[in-house]
Amino acid sequence: MGKMLRVDLSNQTIKTEEFPRNLANKYLGGRGLASKILFDEVDPTIDAFSPENKLIFATGPLTLTNAPTGGRYMVITKSPLTGGIASSNSGGYFGAKFKATGYDMIIFEGKAEKPCYLFINDTTVELRDAAHIWGKTVPETTDILEAEVEVKSNVACIGPAGEKLSRIASIMNDRHRAAGRSGVGAVMGSKNLKAVMVSSGRLKTPLDDPEAFKAAVKANIKNIRENGVTGEGLPKLGTKVLDNIINELGGYPARNFQQSQFEGVAEISGEALVEKGYLTKNVACYACPIACGRKVTLPDGVVGEGPEYEVGWVYGASCGVNDLNAIVRAGFMCNDFGFDAISAGATIATAIELYEKGYIKKEDLDNGPELKYGSSESILYYTRKMAYREGIGDKMAEGAYRLAEAFGHPEIAMTVKKQALPAYDPRAVQGQGLAYATNNRGADHTRAYLISPEVLGIPEKLDPQDNESKPVWVKIFQELTAIIDSAGLCIFTSFAMQAPDYLALIKNATGFDWNEEEMMKTGERIWNLEREFNLRAGIDPSEDTLPKRLLEEPIVDGPMKGNVARLDTMLPQYYKERGWTADGRPTEEKLKELEII
Repeated sequence: MGKMLRVDLSNQTIKTEEFPRNLANKYLGGRGLASKILFDEVDPTIDAFSPENKLIFATGPLTLTNAPTGGRYMVITKSPLTGGIASSNSGGYFGAKFKATGYDMIIFEGKAEKPCYLFINDTTVELRDAAHIWGKTVPETTDILEAEVEVKSNVACIGPAGEKLSRIASIMNDRHRAAGRSGVGAVMGSKNLKAVMVSSGRLKTPLDDPEAFKAAVKANIKNIRENGVTGEGLPKLGTKVLDNIINELGGYPARNFQQSQFEGVAEISGEALVEKGYLTKNVACYACPIACGRKVTLPDGVVGEGPEYEVGWVYGASCGVNDLNAIVRAGFMCNDFGFDAISAGATIATAIELYEKGYIKKEDLDNGPELKYGSSESILYYTRKMAYREGIGDKMAEGAYRLAEAFGHPEIAMTVKKQALPAYDPRAVQGQGLAYATNNRGADHTRAYLISPEVLGIPEKLDPQDNESKPVWVKIFQELTAIIDSAGLCIFTSFAMQAPDYLALIKNATGFDWNEEEMMKTGERIWNLEREFNLRAGIDPSEDTLPKRLLEEPIVDGPMKGNVARLDTMLPQYYKERGWTADGRPTEEKLKELEII
């Protein structure tokens, strides 16, 4: 769109600036370009809650286009959870509708003296008082703001978790979509920024070659609809299509990764969501032909969206719970309170193990229900306690690692760089374990989804226990995902699309004279820039590791019995493939080659 907003919350001023097109050819947009701005403008050593930290909302060049899933946006900041770079991706409609008002990006600086929100339409950008919505949940906030205008609007906001500076707080948009990981919602709360509301945008993303772009879109939509995952599995069961698949593999972590299969999976799977009559209909994000979202109605009439595979797993198997009603309700609560649901559920699973081993005492619970695996009551009760930092919820709001550390046993937290692991046991899928360990934002599956080749056979089938080939695969997936995030698309497209497909969309939208090698070099540049930010922030390469349990304690039963994560054999080769030093630092030559320094 050619413009971006710079909002100084301390001084309550708003400036419109020219979009830095000179950097777009090197960092594309979205995640890449916003990370470059953060790298250039923010001292990596500051406290994440300092007013000197910046919070950046960024769209990509394919956001607000007809490219399949072209509605994504990113939130970039310094993470209060990991201490490194945070970049969280979200779908829904907010990203596209924001861009339709004529801006590509918002940079929030400073800290407001009192709660406020940013209102944007096609003629107005202004900061407004948020006293009446401070303390409200996400749906309450959204309802109140939408009622104040006469036209259709979209809201991104924080809930009580973000206001209370929970390090696992998310930013929610369109009620049910989350920029979820790394604690971005807490940074928003630290700035007294409650919401961003967009309304009445009517602009379209300009395209360099509209006809060629249209042809590329048509071809890729065809590929998506004919693909077994994006054309059948995800539309039918959503991401919870994976429950039984991963459980049968022997990589479905149960009871805080103490087991790798869950005996109750049939009761909480995607199939069960349909069979029990909870699923009402599919829900699609902007320009999405996949429609993996789930509108769900509980037996008592409560309506919401989800749960996704990760949410169903973390409140289910990881907490030992096979009560689908309670699991769905816990997911709704995370959306309402503004939590990263993976981290919230993982914190409860950690708390349960701490309690069962006697490290958390009964008196620490302040007459709350006992923390036990299988307790539906516990997962709901302590999610609320976390949101409002009540009782032991105050420690839990800091996330799994800091909770376990506070009770003297950080090794019980299944985290990387203090962020909770997702729903795949790295002892069962070696490449995914390497991807977790080397991820720039801590444990995460969406930055290099090695489940695709290791389990689903896309783009080719890899042996999940082979580790020789995985460093190359992880590097490629990390760099292609950086491109997808920076373009403004969803990673689910990568089940059906490959690098040349993304290149065709980007070239015809932007006019960049790229070949495939240059596009992937951009992904490599983004990854190395993020790595360099983290190193300067004080994150040592020794943190490229996995929890001790996963490195030393073999899987106890099932098809993957006896396996551990063999990170020691993969990590040195990964560093070599990246052209880094033996201890995991980008060399000066590599940084110069990528024009980072």
